[in-house]
Amino acid sequence: MANPLIDELLPYVPFHKLKAGDFLPALQHFRKVAEERLAAIRANTGAADFENTILAIETSAEELAEVSSAYYVLFSAEATSEIQAIAGEVSSFLADFSSDLFLDAKLFERVKAVKETEAGVDTAEKHRLLDLTYRNYRRNGALLSEEKKEKLRGIDRELSQLAPVFSEHVLRATNAFTLYLERDDQVDGLPETVLEQAAARANKEGKQGWVFTLQYPDYMPFMTYCKDRSLRETMYRAFRGRGLDAATDNRPVIKDILRLRHERATLLGFETHADYVLEERMAGNRQTVTDFLEDLLVKVHPAAQKELEELRHFAAAKGCDDLQPWDLRYFSEQLKKERYDFDQESLRVYFPLDKVLDGLFEVARRLYGLSLKERTDVPVYHEEVRVFEVSDGSEQVGLFYMDLFPRETKKSGAWMTSIREQGLCRGKVERPHVGIVCNFTRSSQSKPSLLTLDEVRTLYHEFGHALHGLLSNVIYRSLAGTNVYWDFVELPSQIMENWTREREALDIFARHYETDEAIPSDLLKRLKAAETFQAGMQFLTQLNYGLLDMAYHTTPPGMVSDIQSFETQATQRSTILPDPEGLCISTGFSHIFAGGYSAGYYSYKWAEVLEADAFELFREKGIFDAGTARAFRQNILERGNSEHPMDLYIRFRGRAPDPDALLRRDGLVA
Repeated sequence: MANPLIDELLPYVPFHKLKAGDFLPALQHFRKVAEERLAAIRANTGAADFENTILAIETSAEELAEVSSAYYVLFSAEATSEIQAIAGEVSSFLADFSSDLFLDAKLFERVKAVKETEAGVDTAEKHRLLDLTYRNYRRNGALLSEEKKEKLRGIDRELSQLAPVFSEHVLRATNAFTLYLERDDQVDGLPETVLEQAAARANKEGKQGWVFTLQYPDYMPFMTYCKDRSLRETMYRAFRGRGLDAATDNRPVIKDILRLRHERATLLGFETHADYVLEERMAGNRQTVTDFLEDLLVKVHPAAQKELEELRHFAAAKGCDDLQPWDLRYFSEQLKKERYDFDQESLRVYFPLDKVLDGLFEVARRLYGLSLKERTDVPVYHEEVRVFEVSDGSEQVGLFYMDLFPRETKKSGAWMTSIREQGLCRGKVERPHVGIVCNFTRSSQSKPSLLTLDEVRTLYHEFGHALHGLLSNVIYRSLAGTNVYWDFVELPSQIMENWTREREALDIFARHYETDEAIPSDLLKRLKAAETFQAGMQFLTQLNYGLLDMAYHTTPPGMVSDIQSFETQATQRSTILPDPEGLCISTGFSHIFAGGYSAGYYSYKWAEVLEADAFELFREKGIFDAGTARAFRQNILERGNSEHPMDLYIRFRGRAPDPDALLRRDGLVA
């Protein structure tokens, strides 16, 4: 029977033809192809060198990688019940292949021989690939005894099945909740755009009134503007309760993940999972991460505590004497409005999606000389996905997929996805296919899609990741684009957010959807004045997540007997307004339990230090300065993991990053 993943994989992934039943047969087919190539490497009686061993391993499973990437694109963004149903099988299949590859003694013998002789290693990029290949074998069990290899194989198989379960539970819990409201007084304070979306949803269900969900375009404005405190509490408890009910209980899943990660780390000679992870990070070790987080905590906590007390007094004056977590966004917004005469909702009218996208592409043109032209002939997995061909002059840079609105089949949040890596494949260096997936405000019957400022910044953030993938200019796929240390990967994304803060950039795209007027100077002035409002509390929230992550992955799993109690204890010093009993961050914390950020959530703040320091150079030279943009492209965006990230950063900046740059930017130090 014809299988588009086998027969039609080129030149584009045939998303429009894919069925869940295509994936496992295609994976099995290309595994056989990979195994034949690996068998040829093992059978080679010649001396091992870079080309016949390192490069041969690098390219042995290129089609398998493309099929698995296509699957995980759908699992995250178009997870039908059929796609979800095979998640465990797909994950186990790939884990088994990875184990076979890295636990193969004969392959490792040849890799080790090249490591010792450096035969054929005549460029810096080849040397980097050799080092990382050898390290991958070592870190994945190549030095273990046969008995321990089998134990590791079993652990990897179990772990591969747990992350999809965690994700599925969060998605099901998110989709299971809706809040149906009928009375005007219940929705008092909510923005018109949000009400239109909720009314359209109710109408679709044959109801009068409004239906709200836990998707971000509903949840965030509801918590920020709804005057009805009891309804804010209902929404908050539902959001913080995801993964706690019997049908989607993630607590046992978390315990199993922690136990297996710890077993794996100790089997490989590390004290904890954090030690294992941080060996391949800029931070290098957990002490560096601990010191980094603790130093920031000491500097930020007093400011956050002061901001909270100020908010308590403000709320009390408004009749709320017992400030609770579901009150924070509401009263913070009211205080900000009173202090700065600024309401973020007032900016929506200046951020119609089409103009924001045109502006984003113009920023990319001014910085990097890129042009984006929409393509309608490239297959997509959903009718809302748009595809653009990205060019630099006459040269094609790659394909950019864009999927921007919420669906029940899509995870919440926003992310960049790599559909096809840049680099050597099928005998030549190919250009990449990358995408971004978001959950933004839809258009309504009366208005186009009008984004919040936070949504605009999220778009720029994810596009920064996409640029990292698109502008990659290395030879080998495993070194390309975002395949860098995780505490470096957020630099290209977070730095892009800065262009949403500057008048020179805002004037390009921030235009009233009816009048085409730019943001008035007085409104922009108030926006700038409010930029550092409650910066301490926001900063502390991220530190809280980072400290919780590190606590989970440095504590023996036997000591994590109750998830909620452990969470409370681990975050006690970084929490200034604790949740009531019965709620939990961890059971919905997909970043660390299903998203690759285990022992790595600190990376967001680490990379923020880098980007704040890097953007100081852009501000000094000009935010569209050609020389600075060229240096950032050539030293950061193009180089992937072909060199150590600190070397790349120093080459761009001329020095090591200044740790206080972020605190200066947030107004927390002078």
